[in-house]
Amino acid sequence: MKKYLIIGTVFLLVPIFYVITMHSLMVHTAKQVPPKDVDHVMVLGAKLNGDVMSLSLYYRMLTALTYLQENDGAKVIVSGGQGEGEWISEAEAMARYLVEQGIAQERIILEDVSTNTFENFTFSREILGEEVKEIVVVTNDFHLFRSTIIAKRLGFEPYPLAAETPWVVKGKLWTREYLAIIKTWVFDRL
Repeated sequence: MKKYLIIGTVFLLVPIFYVITMHSLMVHTAKQVPPKDVDHVMVLGAKLNGDVMSLSLYYRMLTALTYLQENDGAKVIVSGGQGEGEWISEAEAMARYLVEQGIAQERIILEDVSTNTFENFTFSREILGEEVKEIVVVTNDFHLFRSTIIAKRLGFEPYPLAAETPWVVKGKLWTREYLAIIKTWVFDRL
């Protein structure tokens, strides 16, 4: 009986320890502030409703826009393909928003075929070439830790820049991310 109690306790404590550790790493990454002089900003896509940005994507764009306005020499790669229920690619929606906000079209690079975070970085690496190392990565706070892991694996030197996660989906997205980190450790490799 004591043996089963020990095994049960271990099976209970390991996931709790994992969640606490990952949560700490996610929060720490989201609190980092990128340098002001990075030449490339990468905004990761999120869901569109038709051609309207979801609140998560809108928050990412607000964050990216502020950085781009403060660093007028930086170029931005908007990364995201067209998913189910989306009339245009996420990259196109992001580019349209930036142009509407006064960012010159020449500063915007579209990566419009990716369907997940690993592809965001893989296809962006192909567009930017191997010579681009430093990038500011803009995504929602919960997503930055995993995003920087993938970026490093693909040869980038990422600086995280956190956008707020809408409170309506915060619990769901943070919880799902704990599992997504395991997937990234195991599968998101070239």
